[in-house]
Amino acid sequence: MSDNKVQIFDTTLRDGEQVPGCKLNTEQKLVIAERLDLLGVDIIEAGFPVSSPGDFKSVNEIAKIVKNASVCGLTRAVENDIKVAAEALKIAKRPRIHTGIGTSESHIKYKFNSTQEKVIERGVAAVKYAKSFIEDIEFFAEDAGRTDNEFLARVCEAVIKAGATVLNIPDTTGYCLPEEYGAKIKYLKENVKGIHNVVISCHCHNDLGLATANSIAGVMNGARQIECTINGIGERAGNTALEEVVMIMKQHPYLNINTDIDAKLLYDTSLMVSESMGMMVQPNKAIVGANAFAHSSGIHQDGVIKNRETYEIIDPAEVGVTESAIVLTARSGRAALAYRAKKIGYELTKLQLDVVYKDFLSYADRKKEIGDQDIHEMMKSNDLVAV
Repeated sequence: MSDNKVQIFDTTLRDGEQVPGCKLNTEQKLVIAERLDLLGVDIIEAGFPVSSPGDFKSVNEIAKIVKNASVCGLTRAVENDIKVAAEALKIAKRPRIHTGIGTSESHIKYKFNSTQEKVIERGVAAVKYAKSFIEDIEFFAEDAGRTDNEFLARVCEAVIKAGATVLNIPDTTGYCLPEEYGAKIKYLKENVKGIHNVVISCHCHNDLGLATANSIAGVMNGARQIECTINGIGERAGNTALEEVVMIMKQHPYLNINTDIDAKLLYDTSLMVSESMGMMVQPNKAIVGANAFAHSSGIHQDGVIKNRETYEIIDPAEVGVTESAIVLTARSGRAALAYRAKKIGYELTKLQLDVVYKDFLSYADRKKEIGDQDIHEMMKSNDLVAV
């Protein structure tokens, strides 16, 4: 793998599906998995096989149909979890087992009632056992974001020796600041023996709205895998949004990091996941929200009409959106009205526009948005016809 290639690990079908009310059946998962494979993700985390017969079946069926991506199954550091995952992944072209254990003081003390040494022992045993089934083993140090860096380095070194090929450094609670998370990745790069022989992965949650920023900070400090979901769905406030990290790397070439994602499929994939899960995408969501390329302020509309790049850093076509939207409201100016009128067949002179604009403001004060039918009515009342 090229050193500037960042692998995209999509966990929409595992972490994303943990959102209350967003349960998918196997058929829906297969459709989404095929789309993720087409989108160009490197790894599809298909589920948690031991959690239920349905999840086992879904992982197994996904393993059969995915042609390009690795297919991954999640486990705890428990032998039966690992054995069941290996069975579910048996037919996959590129199988991966994702196993691990909590490493923060909170997890060790309250979740496991254990010690640091015993947690390392469990992590090592899990990796070794998983390695007896599958070569590609990803280890997660749950709550790494709140784990002491020196102890985290000891854990990482031990599981690398045991055979881990990928180290997942999760900010499980979304607690870290970008500078802090980036420094954690840098510390591991500089202090873990054998770290350069494995891929470091970022798995960030969005509890403080920093999942995307933390993931980018991670790759800027040496991580080469980002774990994310379509639309940023996931536990609590969600996960890192796939579309956001992909477009950040695409828009900032000086970072010298990239992905294999076909960005033109992002918007359509977002819609597919939203509809399948019944999880609406907030209108102001970056990249794929309904308002991501919509302009209602007169100043912004005038600028975009003259030159799209005045107020847009991304060409909508890059992510599969047909065009920018000029939304007519009471804040819109003459330029926007003329633009929308022209779209539906009216070429207005300056004098005609001045007259119609007065009607437009009257309409706009009564309605939230002015649609094409409203424009037709305005034109008709002023004896103007489309050309």
